[in-house]
Amino acid sequence: MQKMTAEECRAFLREGQKTAKLATVRQDGRPHVVPIWFDLDGDDLVFTTWHTSVKAANMRRDPRVSICVDEEHAPYAFVQIEGTAAIDEEAGDLLLWATRIAERYMGPALAEAYGKRNAVKGEFLVRVTPSKVIAQKAIAD
Repeated sequence: MQKMTAEECRAFLREGQKTAKLATVRQDGRPHVVPIWFDLDGDDLVFTTWHTSVKAANMRRDPRVSICVDEEHAPYAFVQIEGTAAIDEEAGDLLLWATRIAERYMGPALAEAYGKRNAVKGEFLVRVTPSKVIAQKAIAD
């Protein structure tokens, strides 16, 4: 197992259609983990969520999150991010980010349609600022 450089980590997070697994904490202390589509803005991880989702409620109450993105094929790799989530309930750039995320996961032909579908009132833009990153590659080597 080898540590990724900062550049390798960003490239790993940007490439392909890997989903992230977002962990938040429920009010009673139980963990809540869900897959999310995301994109990067510098070192920040950006995603959207519906205002009534469990993850939105959890992040409003406690903005600390943990995110894991992994490569499921040999030689395997992962990036774990601990950070703080900032929810923007009235993001002026929601359509931009929803479209960017849609293009990554659905492709250019469907990006605009999915972006518009996900940039509606009630959808929040979430930006996670990392406080700790662990990035490992070549796990099976």
